[in-house]
Amino acid sequence: MEYGKLGNSNIKISKLCVGCMSFGDPASKMHAWTLNSEESEAIIKRSLDLGINFFDTANCYSAGTSEEYLGRAIKKNIKRDKVVLATKVYFNDGKLSKGAIEREVEGSLKRLGTDYIDLLIIHRYDYETPIRETMEALHGLVKSGKIRAIGASAMYGYQFAKLQNIAKKNEWTKFVSMQNHYNLLYREDERELIPICKEDGVVLTPYSPLAAGRLSRRNWSADTLRSHTDVAAKGKYDHTKESDVNIVKRVAELSDRYNVTMTQIALAWQFAKGVTSPIIGATKAKYFDDAVGSFNVNLTLEDINFLDELYLPHKIVGAL
Repeated sequence: MEYGKLGNSNIKISKLCVGCMSFGDPASKMHAWTLNSEESEAIIKRSLDLGINFFDTANCYSAGTSEEYLGRAIKKNIKRDKVVLATKVYFNDGKLSKGAIEREVEGSLKRLGTDYIDLLIIHRYDYETPIRETMEALHGLVKSGKIRAIGASAMYGYQFAKLQNIAKKNEWTKFVSMQNHYNLLYREDERELIPICKEDGVVLTPYSPLAAGRLSRRNWSADTLRSHTDVAAKGKYDHTKESDVNIVKRVAELSDRYNVTMTQIALAWQFAKGVTSPIIGATKAKYFDDAVGSFNVNLTLEDINFLDELYLPHKIVGAL
């Protein structure tokens, strides 16, 4: 495993992150394909064996059961200070108001079975709450020791800059990470958000680095429960299939040339673009073994250009 720093913090993270949206009770009705507690623990254990120490969940994933499953598995298999736990706040009553943030953090701490959260991420930009209120509340939680660092997710560049600037102006805690939507089939954040992050020393931990599996297989669709029922993924990718399938073909071509998997090519591209830790939301442990192989793939500038050149502008997906 390879490791990096979570932005300007002293938190060491693995360069692969386990996305825990795949964990949780299907009865919560968030997704039909989530894994039960035992299945989730098996993936977490395998990830730990591979040296992965970075786990990403959210208060809203499967009605909180994702946090519960993750917390239980960590407690059973490794010392708390050996892992980095990230969770999120926004898709809840009050969104990013002071009262909502403080209430939701208490709930997440209880479900995770811990007395601190390593990385608290705001899941979206809140148009209803003054940004000063949000950033001051986050700073207060850092000062209290309940969270170690803060991150943001899926927003426009100007929004992220506003949040960072008010934190800087008031000498409050600034964001150290950005969990944005980024992969070979969706690159809109290269226009503004990613340059802003890089200029400010904010690391990229993108979600959907494999475009919900479309960059990992030669066929656009798969015969799995998730592929059949994941409406969100279909909404993100299927409307641009006609153009994007040609990019997938190039990923396959490079995987044949280097005798590696398509997953490894797609992740190697992420690392070449400056990503620190892409989030892998897998439902089978073997996919993490595959992902680790990406560290051994060194794409040339010619390879990067070959993968990049067919991309066409897309509608914004992620930022609200």
